[in-house]
Amino acid sequence: MFQNLETLLKAGKWRNADLETWNLMLKLTKREQEGWLRLEDVKNFPRQELRKMDQLWVKYSNGKFGFSVQKQIWLELGGKLDGEYDWNTFTKLGDRVGWRKNGDWLSYNSYTFSTNALSGHLPADRMVGSDYSFLFSRL
Repeated sequence: MFQNLETLLKAGKWRNADLETWNLMLKLTKREQEGWLRLEDVKNFPRQELRKMDQLWVKYSNGKFGFSVQKQIWLELGGKLDGEYDWNTFTKLGDRVGWRKNGDWLSYNSYTFSTNALSGHLPADRMVGSDYSFLFSRL
């Protein structure tokens, strides 16, 4: 299931790996048709598969990217893993990892798909504060 993701990450094809990660997340939650995740999908996301994707990101980015890297930053910023909506921490996370610039959220096409990106920049943002809290709690 993760062979294509590993191949892309190993080759440093960060944008394609990011898209593959999202497609895997949709597939694992049976949300391919909808193209987005509900809060309940995030709350029940398969732990083993999330950890596997994270391990691949961390391994091939030399510890720069991955959900666990984002989780560590989230916790450093005062975020909790309780699922409470936390817009303040989410915006701080966006600032810290480069999803926001000068107080504005960047479009997906403005993200940095290279190792020049800030730590935790990838996988890219596709959720909101409470969703991250739940996702990070599954690691």
